[in-house]
Amino acid sequence: MARSRPQLYSGILSQFLLHFLHSQSSISFTMATMATCAISISTLPRNPQRVPSHISVPTKQSERRFLLNTGNLEVCNCEGSVEKWRVGISFFPSFQKKKGKSREEIKEELFQAIEPLDRGAEATPEDKERIDQIASELEAVNTIKEPLKSDLLNGKWELIYTTSRSILATERPKFLRPNGKIYQAINADTLRAQNMETWPYFNQVTANLVPLSSTRVAVRFDTFKILGFIPIKAPGRGKGELEITYLDEEIRVSRGDKGNLFILKMVDPTYRVPL
Repeated sequence: MARSRPQLYSGILSQFLLHFLHSQSSISFTMATMATCAISISTLPRNPQRVPSHISVPTKQSERRFLLNTGNLEVCNCEGSVEKWRVGISFFPSFQKKKGKSREEIKEELFQAIEPLDRGAEATPEDKERIDQIASELEAVNTIKEPLKSDLLNGKWELIYTTSRSILATERPKFLRPNGKIYQAINADTLRAQNMETWPYFNQVTANLVPLSSTRVAVRFDTFKILGFIPIKAPGRGKGELEITYLDEEIRVSRGDKGNLFILKMVDPTYRVPL
């Protein structure tokens, strides 16, 4: 039996949409079924008052041609005016916004990246760039805006990574470097700090911290202890600046005035710097 022109156009368009929908893996089978059912021209309501609110149907009875327009069907009558039949179908997959990493995930990533680098002494330029990037991600989620007033600052911290060549002593043979753990302790209330090396030298230095802002301090070293017990007054050039850029109960990130990065992990929150 010969098919009428609207039925022929309807069949061609239906097959085209089914082929298109089949190629889009992110569009569900339900949507494909909706498209097939909606394209059937013979089933379109002729009474506009009975048309559901999500579909608008052309009511002119003149000859129509159909155009595909990304989610709409445009209906053109022979007089040249354009009417739109809108169906609630999107031919493009929706993209869910990627969820950012949590603070704990960033910290875990940082710990794993630092672990094989011998406190930074074995870090390549690529390693340093990666560590700095992860540290910047952590700094971006910092919630302690005034770390110098926070009790979380108090205690003994272990230095687990730095870019400071003077601390790492990378110019020395490895057996002459400070191979043991290195600690830094801070009293937030008295603004006193203490750096402590362990094996093999056990050197120490104490310093006063002078606040420059809510996050930055000037460091004024006062006394060195060689081998842990021989006191030497610090020279006048023994000073610097330090900014605390991230702080929580487990980890602290600081940046020095010479561009060095320091990452420390809390080991004893009860420790107090001797006066």
